[in-house]
Amino acid sequence: MGSHPSETDIEAHPENRIGTAPPRTRAWRGGEVVAEGFPVTEVSDYLEQDGTVVWLDLCGPRQEDLRVISDELGLDHLAVEDAVSRHERTKLDRYDGYMFVNMYVPVVDGAELTLRELSAFVAKGALVTVRQDGGLDVDTLVRRWDESPAADLDGAGAGFLLYGMLDLVVDQQLAAVQALDEEADTVEELVFGDEFPVKEIQHRSYQLRRNLASLRRIALPMREVLNSLLRRDNRLVDPKLVPYLQDVYDHTLRVAEWTDGLRDLVADLLDTRLALQGNRMNEVMKKVTSWAAIIAVPTAVTGFYGQNVPYPGFSNHTGFVTSTIVIIVCSVGLYLIFKRRDWL
Repeated sequence: MGSHPSETDIEAHPENRIGTAPPRTRAWRGGEVVAEGFPVTEVSDYLEQDGTVVWLDLCGPRQEDLRVISDELGLDHLAVEDAVSRHERTKLDRYDGYMFVNMYVPVVDGAELTLRELSAFVAKGALVTVRQDGGLDVDTLVRRWDESPAADLDGAGAGFLLYGMLDLVVDQQLAAVQALDEEADTVEELVFGDEFPVKEIQHRSYQLRRNLASLRRIALPMREVLNSLLRRDNRLVDPKLVPYLQDVYDHTLRVAEWTDGLRDLVADLLDTRLALQGNRMNEVMKKVTSWAAIIAVPTAVTGFYGQNVPYPGFSNHTGFVTSTIVIIVCSVGLYLIFKRRDWL
């Protein structure tokens, strides 16, 4: 398990203060961890050792903060600019001797979907991850590497680190779409329920559609990212990693298909809601019209004959008060009944 550099180490090496959190470092040789938590300035020392793979994690760095590692790996200024810029699209760019990957990790909390941006520079013996904030738990990524079967592939280079990172990101996307699927089930129950809360259905269905659109926007390009890695002319990915990357690719297809299916389901639910709402309105109109017709008969008869028979309080002030109270009570009672049945 990786650990943060100590306070003493940070004070002794000011370069460790890059970004909003101290950088994290690790080195593997022959599938075994040989060092971790070393200063950024020692990355080049490990890169010079044959068979050594180095990981460097930077959280919230600025463009000038990447100069150290940029000089070490010979990174292009365009790739560095993409790494520090926010809201870059999901993509994989190839450069001479390394690749740049940008992706998003979705996190679903209730009805809210948050996207955590993650960038990475992949060279033959190094992986540099760049996070825009501390919302992404890198400990989970380190555990994924420790438990990954690809870590036992001797000579795979930084490819097994890239595989573990992509596997984690796609699994998080699968978890997100599963959470949105459960939310769709809840909306479906509200649509077909007896209470039929229109405002809640409208709000939750809109939120669900917006989350699905955001998830689809980051999940669909992952297919192109994996396709690029599976190409035979990709020298940075060892052929022994192809079956593992193919498995991740299959998961990306599942995320895309699941997301598209949910979008269609939500659209069908909205159409069903409108149809049910129209049917309910027709039922209400039928009932109200029926009662109006029943009441209209005695009203027409008494109005035609002009009946005005004595009643309690006839020609007295108490009669006016009594009739006013009856009108108010009946009107309020009808309003409460209609409101309770969602007719108003």
